[in-house]
Amino acid sequence: MKIENWKLQIINVMYTDPIADMLTRIRNASGARKAELVLPYSKFKANLAKLLEKEGFISTCSELTGRFKMLQIKLKYGSDGEPVIAGIKRVSKPGQRIYLSMEKLPRTNSGFGITVVSTPKGLLTDKQARKERVGGEVVCQVW
Repeated sequence: MKIENWKLQIINVMYTDPIADMLTRIRNASGARKAELVLPYSKFKANLAKLLEKEGFISTCSELTGRFKMLQIKLKYGSDGEPVIAGIKRVSKPGQRIYLSMEKLPRTNSGFGITVVSTPKGLLTDKQARKERVGGEVVCQVW
């Protein structure tokens, strides 16, 4: 799939935390009731989007080719038009990394949300990390 020229303008923004930028774009797009969003591609962001898709927070994620690789995310809404993602929060930041063991991983909204953890076995939810018995860097929480 090719990217239209107007979508190339969004790549010119410089930012220090690409994951926080991705989460903010998802939060803003779902708040504005957008059907989809396009952002610069990276493997980490693609894996995070696939995890959110697998957990049912977004509809689909796909890679767009063109002058630059982009990541297209289609958001998911309930039957009443409310976004499935009620909240999304970055936990570990470039200035303050948060690493937790399996026992100390938080449960988001009493288990109704997920905590995404970057482990030696890849990106996992808090439930999967407990099952695999691994800890790691707490990337974000989604509910």
